[in-house]
Amino acid sequence: MKTLLVVCVACTLVALSVSATAEQRLKNCNEVRAAYSSKGFNVNDVPNKGVNGASLKVCPQGFSCCTAEMEEKLSQQSHSDMKAPVSRLSASLQANFKQKHENFDRFFRELLKNAEVSLHNMFVRTYGMMYVQNAELFKNFFEALNRYYVSGSAAVNLDSMLSDFWADLLERMFRLVNVQYEFSDSYMECVSRHTEQLQPFGDVPRKLRLQLTRAFIAARTFVRGLALMPEVVNKVNTVSASPSCVRAVMKMMYCPYCSGQVALKPCQNYCLNVMRGCLANQADLDTEWNNFLDAMLSLVERLEGPFNFESVMDPIDVKISDAIMNMQETSMQVSQKVFQGCGQPKPSMAFRSKRSVKETGFTGRFRPYSPDARPTTAAGTSLDRLTNDVKKKLKHAKKFWSTLPDTVCAGERIAPGDECWNGTAKSRYESVVIGNGLANQVSNPDVDVDITKPDIVIRSQIAVLKEMTSRLKAAHSGNDISTGDDEVEESSGEESGSGCDSPSCNTDRDIYFSTPSSTRVKGVPPDSAGIAKQGSMALALCGLVLALLAPHLR
Repeated sequence: MKTLLVVCVACTLVALSVSATAEQRLKNCNEVRAAYSSKGFNVNDVPNKGVNGASLKVCPQGFSCCTAEMEEKLSQQSHSDMKAPVSRLSASLQANFKQKHENFDRFFRELLKNAEVSLHNMFVRTYGMMYVQNAELFKNFFEALNRYYVSGSAAVNLDSMLSDFWADLLERMFRLVNVQYEFSDSYMECVSRHTEQLQPFGDVPRKLRLQLTRAFIAARTFVRGLALMPEVVNKVNTVSASPSCVRAVMKMMYCPYCSGQVALKPCQNYCLNVMRGCLANQADLDTEWNNFLDAMLSLVERLEGPFNFESVMDPIDVKISDAIMNMQETSMQVSQKVFQGCGQPKPSMAFRSKRSVKETGFTGRFRPYSPDARPTTAAGTSLDRLTNDVKKKLKHAKKFWSTLPDTVCAGERIAPGDECWNGTAKSRYESVVIGNGLANQVSNPDVDVDITKPDIVIRSQIAVLKEMTSRLKAAHSGNDISTGDDEVEESSGEESGSGCDSPSCNTDRDIYFSTPSSTRVKGVPPDSAGIAKQGSMALALCGLVLALLAPHLR
């Protein structure tokens, strides 16, 4: 009995001490006045000592250092205080991926530019005036690739563009290797229409079309994905906190002021429930956000491997040169097949009046192409370095929206243990922590959330992410998901590539070009030694062509 009596007396003394301390604080609101004015408010709003808090709408009523006017101002402040850490995290994410987008975009554009410069320099050295007089064809080729990179199939039908390029190149080379004949426009249309059947450039056009299509779709889709991330974050940041959220945050952060406990921080679980209620709509982004990031990471692997933009664009000059050499080596067979299919051309009167090939005495020699002359790496970096860095950032960005409450409710913003503000007093927070997302807020004890009214902005961004994920998955398979306008453009592009309205064309449409089994198809050279070997094989034929041209260039 004596022990029990001692315990009771001790508890009474502690209670009286706490009550006396709280009462002392309320008798003197100096600490509240200092904290309140530090927020930029007028210190005269705070009473010198505790007053009747019956007019308070959010904080506990009773003896208080708060007034209704203070509560209103602190409510506005709490809205900014809640938004600040979320905005900082969002801004960091935006800045990261905005920079990644700029890095990749600049890298791909410079690769395109470097490839064009490299081809120009190589072809000037290798083909001389033959190239200079036809340089516009290659300039247009790279301009079309740039437009496709920027705008996709809405601007350029890549298949049609490549078909037209090879057909135009064949037409120009066919005239050069058959300078002794005259060809009408209708005759050359017949030649161009059957470029694929003739296969004058070997397997290079087919391989290059496949490589360019996959690499460009992967590169431009990935870059668009990087650009989308800051856009989504920016749109989500426009979502305003609900009035019930603002009240809950104000109660969590500033109601301790009213009892004079300005240094008291909220319990962690209490903070989690408040923030999960406030950010319920944002958390619903998480599923599609993570699906989008997974699709981005999968496409990065393609960029590093079979759809590598750098490995396609860097040696494109060599690949096109290899195709030209193939045409030179098989020019006699190609010409014979054309003559069989399109008819025997008329001899050129101008050519007859010129000196024979032997009389020209051409002795020019080509300088071999050196791979060392290739431009430095684009944008001062490499694709491997860029992809390694962006993969880390993409992985780190996963679950960004669902972990926002946990990130906010950490560190100096909360009080550890039970010595914390639970919404009514300095004590343990007893409520269960609810889950993320709108549906879970039906049981939130601290924030009133209408789960029947999802935010329109958030729902629209979920739809945007879904659409982009579909594009990324298609790009992973080498396909470009086009809009309705793009599909119309593709259809009309294919039609225009093979159309012919003249009567003479109609008679040639069913020409069959047989391909002898002995015709050799040359692949892409595996290394610089192979290229040099192939180049030397073509020197004689190139010299012959230039010899034929020499009288006309004087």
